[in-house]
Amino acid sequence: MTDFDPTHQAGRRQALSCLAAWTGAAVVWSVTGGVPRALGATNSGVAAAGKTFTFVQISDTHIGFHKEANPDVAGSLRRAMTAINTLPDKPAFVVHTGDVTHLSKPEEFGQAKELLQELQVDRVHTVPGEHDTIDDGLSGYLKHFDHDGKGRGWYSFDQGGVHFIGLTNTLNFKMGTMTSLGDEQLAWLKKDLAQVSRSTPVVVLAHIPMWTVYAQWGWGTADADQALALLRPYGSVTVLNGHIHQVLQKVEGNIALHTAMSLAYPLPTPGQEGIGEPGPVKVPAGELGKLLGTRQLSLVRGKHELAMIDTPLEHA
Repeated sequence: MTDFDPTHQAGRRQALSCLAAWTGAAVVWSVTGGVPRALGATNSGVAAAGKTFTFVQISDTHIGFHKEANPDVAGSLRRAMTAINTLPDKPAFVVHTGDVTHLSKPEEFGQAKELLQELQVDRVHTVPGEHDTIDDGLSGYLKHFDHDGKGRGWYSFDQGGVHFIGLTNTLNFKMGTMTSLGDEQLAWLKKDLAQVSRSTPVVVLAHIPMWTVYAQWGWGTADADQALALLRPYGSVTVLNGHIHQVLQKVEGNIALHTAMSLAYPLPTPGQEGIGEPGPVKVPAGELGKLLGTRQLSLVRGKHELAMIDTPLEHA
């Protein structure tokens, strides 16, 4: 059962207020040489010999959501952050792959930033989701999350021998259509990558999947192929997305693409029968903790495949 009425003709803010998923997850990345490999959340072996650093992915916190699918999204985030803060090996930073807030209200951004300060890491890197760019585009988001001070939603940084790229693919979001990166951002990406050695591992962060998961729901990026063509010459590329509130993977040669679970509520599976547009999925109260969890991964020299183990906060 979903908390969604397909006959209701809502405005953009109302439509977006009905989106997202009751699974919560953090994705933990341990970097040794550049290529991701996952270990279980309870596995103390994350600290493999020669490890460069560990980082964590979270996504779709939807701060400001208060409906039945999850009336306490702040509590869900806090549970995930507790798990992150007690990892055997302290992560260097956390990445958040979008929909930090639910309706991009100033008070939601303020609450989200305050909550994220509870993470015991040096920095939180974010990219905007479509819920973070309602009505005023990037302006509200950038007041709190302008990572390089350049007043735009895309940026890059280097750490641990890995080149990280944050992209924005939500600004032209419209229900049921494919969003895009746009020419300006693609030109920036080309220029940015021109300064990166082909042997350098690359990790890309973007909210909406960088491949077509389900076009009828707008679960994909129309010009993703142009971005992936720029990334293809690099030996190891990992793309981390959110938006669809569930784990899906696709591998194209040396490019591995992954979506993550949400820290708010689950969404239907792509193309689920009887679902015109995806909305929050409600589950029985006793099942909620089983759908919240962490996922640990490690970047290991010489390996291109990702092994993933998701561990719920409450086991069945």
